[in-house]
Amino acid sequence: MPNALCVYCGSSSGSHPEYVEQARAFGTEMARRDIALVYGGGKVGLMGTVAEAVLAGGGKAIGVIPRQLLEREVAHTGLSELVVVETMHQRKTRMFELSDAFVALPGGFGTMDEMFEMLTWAQLGLHRYPCAFLNVRGYYDQLRGMVDHMADEGFITHGQHDSVWFGDDMAALFDWMPTYQGERASRLVDKRIVDA
Repeated sequence: MPNALCVYCGSSSGSHPEYVEQARAFGTEMARRDIALVYGGGKVGLMGTVAEAVLAGGGKAIGVIPRQLLEREVAHTGLSELVVVETMHQRKTRMFELSDAFVALPGGFGTMDEMFEMLTWAQLGLHRYPCAFLNVRGYYDQLRGMVDHMADEGFITHGQHDSVWFGDDMAALFDWMPTYQGERASRLVDKRIVDA
């Protein structure tokens, strides 16, 4: 089980109450399992919901936020720790350094950017931490189809495809994380081209 889980999710709450309900349940379960939260540091949207649930459950919540977003994302001032950095790149790096697993709840461009950077780093062999998408209300169904397509078309390996968890069962997600092995070798370069 991870000691510190990085959660990527929206700075808005989305258009369905279930997004908020599941974010709250996820934070509550993290606190119950004594898993520290690492996240973007905001107090609004799903980000704020997860953090509030972790704190309400007696857990630890660490936020990392760039200085230029302190007001825009409304930094959460009641966290266990709030780390202020200068750039988005520093934010992503610091969140990575503090975490040993990564989960995406529903979110927008920022959530995709952050999660896909972690997937790319895993593909490059820079880490072997679990990466998962909690598929609330089928939010990630089309993305899962795209990941299937990437593997079918030969742009990621089937091992890389299988290393990413998609599902809507929170308990199954938490049970899966300690079993994660990751791919041992990156096969990014097409060997046919190298040998040509």
